[in-house]
Amino acid sequence: MTAKLIKGTEIGEQILKEITAEVAEIKGKYGIVPGLVTILVGSNPASISYVTLKIKTAHRLGFKEIQDNQPVDISEKNLLALIDTYNKDNSIHGILVQLPLPKHIDEKKVLNAIDPDKDVDGFHPVNVGRLMIGGEEVKFPPCTPAGIQELIVRSGIETSGAEAVVVGRSNIVGKPIANMLFQKGRGADATVTVVHTRTKNMAEHCKRADILVVAAGVPGLVKPEWIKPGACVIDVGVNRIGEKPSKDDPKKMVPILKGDVDFEAAKEIAGSITPVPGGVGPMTITMLMKNTLKSLKFKLGIQ
Repeated sequence: MTAKLIKGTEIGEQILKEITAEVAEIKGKYGIVPGLVTILVGSNPASISYVTLKIKTAHRLGFKEIQDNQPVDISEKNLLALIDTYNKDNSIHGILVQLPLPKHIDEKKVLNAIDPDKDVDGFHPVNVGRLMIGGEEVKFPPCTPAGIQELIVRSGIETSGAEAVVVGRSNIVGKPIANMLFQKGRGADATVTVVHTRTKNMAEHCKRADILVVAAGVPGLVKPEWIKPGACVIDVGVNRIGEKPSKDDPKKMVPILKGDVDFEAAKEIAGSITPVPGGVGPMTITMLMKNTLKSLKFKLGIQ
């Protein structure tokens, strides 16, 4: 039996509708909407594309959205001063600095300058610590792992007592999703194993997984024989392996994307699986918006 597709486009749309309704309700009751500022330094094409999508989504939800574009030669001192201005702005509830930054700017110093209570990306050390403690301490889980957890929960996958294996140990995906899966609560209570480049017999670990999250950044790493029949497979990898003509315009070339899992073979074994693209990807911006709404709700003292 072919696996059920876990579509981030559909689940993300459901969450965005929920956010839209909450924003309207809060605006009607308190006269305020979530405020999100996106700081873009320079003109990296990929960053511009990503920021544009964030802005479009924020506008759609009824947020106050500021796109603050800065020249590529802005000094680190001036960028830090700009962040401090938004830290003090009560109409702004989320601050996002688009990465990568120019080489003359210390990314760590910039990210650490953001007020942890406005760090809707969840990268500040304070929020990393809150995530490790778990429970009510968590304010802003990192967006991609939070999106993964929502995909699992909203697809009806049982996590309590499940064997979960995470392939990859990055600070952005691997470590936080492993931590989130073994915490107590919704979409958690799993027994988690993390495998990585130094793991011996990686395939044997993967074969035990009821839930397999693959975030290695290696196209087709996970083979079908590594997958337990009926498992839930979450493929976080989005690897550009070439180009092809666009369906709409044959003269235009579009990227060929492949995940970290051999999708065509894996879907005949797994019980459920995310496609690439259209799986985890759409959830990242969705959860950024949810975190921004949460920031406003924390400020208003509502849950």
